[in-house]
Amino acid sequence: MPAVPDRGQGRRPRLFVFFGMIASGKSTLARGFADRHGFSYYNTDRVRKELAGLRATSRCAEGVGQGIYSPAFTARTYQAMLDRAREDLRHGSAGVVLDGSYSRRSDRARVLELAAGLGVEVLFVLCSCSDAEVLRRLELRARDPRAVSDGRWEIYLAQKERFQAPDELRPEQLVRIDTEAPPDVLLDRLDALVPAA
Repeated sequence: MPAVPDRGQGRRPRLFVFFGMIASGKSTLARGFADRHGFSYYNTDRVRKELAGLRATSRCAEGVGQGIYSPAFTARTYQAMLDRAREDLRHGSAGVVLDGSYSRRSDRARVLELAAGLGVEVLFVLCSCSDAEVLRRLELRARDPRAVSDGRWEIYLAQKERFQAPDELRPEQLVRIDTEAPPDVLLDRLDALVPAA
């Protein structure tokens, strides 16, 4: 796989992965970060529903690991995310933001392989907040007709049990951020942690 050439701006293109559990604030932060820096942005909930031929705001009440959330469909979704990131980076994007749970080491390993193959920098941003804040956000989301995520408390609890800690990532590949602050504050904090983004 050919490497992505330097864009002449002093640094290589970068691939950012905002990950964490349901309602951890990753999508708000990821979208804001992409918008702030003019990066491409892809969200697993939106890509998953697009692949299923559904509107982004369609509600899917399948149980854990069923329907469009089955292991096979999830694998298809994460592959589509990688494919889109690869195309954007090959065609001149200065940065790509991927937004999803990336709860398994194997999914994160495939992102690392893509970045290595393209010769781009990669940074994982682990978003987290308290259980009480997760519950508050899920209750708000359940009443929001524009919500894209189908996350529910029972899914959060199941995800919490199986989430694989990112111990495989090197310190320079991982930033941890508590999302219990206003989005603008979090974005400023993230910019301080990721200089010259």
